[in-house]
Amino acid sequence: QVRLVESGGGLVQAGGSLRLSCAASGSIFSINTMGWYRQAPGKQRELVARINSTGSTNYADSVKGRFTISRDNAKNTVYLEMNSLKPEDTAVYYCNAPDVVTTSAIAIRFSYWGQGTQVTVSS
Repeated sequence: QVRLVESGGGLVQAGGSLRLSCAASGSIFSINTMGWYRQAPGKQRELVARINSTGSTNYADSVKGRFTISRDNAKNTVYLEMNSLKPEDTAVYYCNAPDVVTTSAIAIRFSYWGQGTQVTVSS
């Protein structure tokens, strides 16, 4: 019913920048929170940043001051601007919407994940 599609990953040198996008589509009534997680090889998936519908944000300590999350509510799209990238930022980045209300089930909140996009930062 609902799909999250990420784009914008790639290979960049340390100190460089990338911008990730995640567009949600389908039978969406509303989305409160949208966020980005990442998973490096051999490590657990971790929260990078999240933003709610009013614009309130949270960031992992490791990315504060370097990454900026934003969203376009009208387009159900969330962005992650990543600056001053470091090799330790290398991971698969996943988009998450944990509390989606669909048009067919107003009283229920669904959680959706994107397929992931690879970000590789070379030293």
